[in-house]
Amino acid sequence: MFARLVGESFVRNPRRILLAAAALAVGMAVTTATLSVALDVGDRLAQEFRSLGANLLVTAESDTLPLQIGGVDYRPVDEGAYLNQADLGKLKTIFWRHNIVGFTPFLDVPERVLAGSDWTAVSVIGTWYEHDVSVPDGSSFRTGAKLTHPWWKIQGRWFREGERECVLGEGLAARLSAGNGPIIGKKIQLENTENLDATTAALTPSIPLVVTGIVSTGDAEDNAVLVSLPLAQELARQPGKFRSLFVRALTKPEDAFSERDPSSMTPVEYDRWYCTPYISSIAQQIEQVLPGSDARAIRRVAQTEGRVLSRVGGLLWLVTIAALAAAGLAVAATSAATVIERRSEIALMKALGATNVMVGGIFLAEQFVLAFTGGAIGFVLGTLLARVLGESVFGTPANLRMVLLPIVMGLATAVVLLGSVIPLRRAARFEPAPILRGE
Repeated sequence: MFARLVGESFVRNPRRILLAAAALAVGMAVTTATLSVALDVGDRLAQEFRSLGANLLVTAESDTLPLQIGGVDYRPVDEGAYLNQADLGKLKTIFWRHNIVGFTPFLDVPERVLAGSDWTAVSVIGTWYEHDVSVPDGSSFRTGAKLTHPWWKIQGRWFREGERECVLGEGLAARLSAGNGPIIGKKIQLENTENLDATTAALTPSIPLVVTGIVSTGDAEDNAVLVSLPLAQELARQPGKFRSLFVRALTKPEDAFSERDPSSMTPVEYDRWYCTPYISSIAQQIEQVLPGSDARAIRRVAQTEGRVLSRVGGLLWLVTIAALAAAGLAVAATSAATVIERRSEIALMKALGATNVMVGGIFLAEQFVLAFTGGAIGFVLGTLLARVLGESVFGTPANLRMVLLPIVMGLATAVVLLGSVIPLRRAARFEPAPILRGE
């Protein structure tokens, strides 16, 4: 009898039931889509933020301040401190080693280049574009500027390690090729500025390098000569050394907890901080495996990531709450209209001995059927919508996450229950006699 009463209520009011189910399905579809995107947005935005380049700068703890004039670092190559290239493989042994996307060492050497008949001071920058690093566990990791500086644009090709080749910054290339035609494929002459004085200038040997490409970086490298790191180490007479390291790491957006001083934390708080991929905790782990290093966040990149991720996450939650509220209002409106239309039926059931619990049970059973139907349809539609959103925003469709199905069904049930609270309270206050008399 109970199932028959519930079934007949759907048959007698199909239009209103369909309207409520449609509203609930739309609300659950939007909820499913936003939750699916929210679960993927961190990883997807992290991939997009790779185009911003490195977010950590590592230097020697006791290094001197750079002295740059016109884009040329005039620090003597024997001044300050250096880091060991042999230690770089240890970066892939830290707790958050899988979050280290790439790293690139740099070594600046002050030189001068022959431009026409005159010598011009330049900075020779030794680095890697693509390089395999040996990891202590026996594996290898390919890294370099291709990963940490993805916005660099090359015309021609990059230098090869072990060869006397170089890449010129576009600004320097324009000066050297003025009136001489294309410079790619030609040789340039370098001299070390530290070996020059009035008596030995003529005896200082110059180093010929073949220009293999022209790079555009939008930074100081546009007026520099880029060479392989081993060649720069040879010029600086610092074998196996480098001066600075750019690291690209996947991190969690900074919050108030991440900005606390680790030395002031309790052991439990420190473990939580250390085991969370904050940029500050990854920086400390890098300092632990690179002796004498100082790792600092490049705030421009780190703050941009945190700001965008927090805003996108807030927007997604706002849309989800709005969709749930709209679905709840639609369900509440249809429930209230149903209770008013069925006043006589409710009064008759009460007159025949039905309790408020029994009457409420009939209406709740109808709402549960509505929640199951609307939630299931909404989950399917929301999954399709999430794929469309992922394709249009990130270029790849969002992943199907079946873990969201019970969550969506639970939210649908909660929405219909909350939407039915006021109509059911009103039905419980109905008095059979006045209603049956038509009053």
